[in-house]
Amino acid sequence: MNKEKIVPELVVEKDALIGEGAVWDADDELLYWVDILGHEVYVYDPVSGINRTIPTCQAVGTVVKRRSGGLVVALHNGFAHIDLRTERIVPLGEDPEHAIPANRFNDGKCDPAGRLWAGTMDFGGARDQGALYCLDVDLSVSRKVAPVSVSNGIVWSADQQTMYFIDSGLNNVRAYDYCRDSGDISNERVVVEYGGPGVLDGMAIDEEDALWIAVFGGWCVLCYDSQSGELLRHLELPMSNVTSCAFGDANLDQLYITSASRGFDAEARQAQPLAGSLVRVEPGVRGVLSDAFAG
Repeated sequence: MNKEKIVPELVVEKDALIGEGAVWDADDELLYWVDILGHEVYVYDPVSGINRTIPTCQAVGTVVKRRSGGLVVALHNGFAHIDLRTERIVPLGEDPEHAIPANRFNDGKCDPAGRLWAGTMDFGGARDQGALYCLDVDLSVSRKVAPVSVSNGIVWSADQQTMYFIDSGLNNVRAYDYCRDSGDISNERVVVEYGGPGVLDGMAIDEEDALWIAVFGGWCVLCYDSQSGELLRHLELPMSNVTSCAFGDANLDQLYITSASRGFDAEARQAQPLAGSLVRVEPGVRGVLSDAFAG
């Protein structure tokens, strides 16, 4: 597989500690993303170029749109709603790990039925301390996969029959049979094994059901066939800790990419000036619409 050396377009200049959670809102034509340890949610408008900042005052792992208005986030202390007018943050459902203060929520996305799936991890990265949870539309929370080390990318196939999930601690992509009506998952199997540098992180899916995966420590986004596990594309990027990617813009043909600059000294920042910023590339394929939280 030939590496494609990509020079991404700088969209938002930022020194995000851990930029993450990129997701496109096709209705309002906005991109939402977060800085997990910077405790901030961002709303980027590609027309005006404005990147609005909403402080969360605690670690924020992911952000999604809420159909009834505002946003839903997965925080250190559980799920919450953000009112975009007042920026008030109100808890949603019960924090499933209120008795585990060493854990925080990490990446997550909404399924085709409008449930929000997001998982947890230990702040220090200890293995097998987290789990994958689902916030249902009635605001009940259920545990779906455990144990999990670093809950990360999650997407669903176009036919709504399969869910793909990354636990960075295992460095693979697992697939599950998925029932849209009940939210049940079953028949776990590994569809992608990764043995290269770095670990698999955030994930997006295109209109052909190919998986696009950010690789933390790998300087790249990789594209895999979701059925065969074959590596189809290797986009080589100028930042080492690539964290998430999302298809966006009017035709869903731009790939927005986030990364991390945590732990960088002055020399590292000079060597990787785009680390922590929001960038985009044109991959030559189209993504699919993201689902919003229906609760």
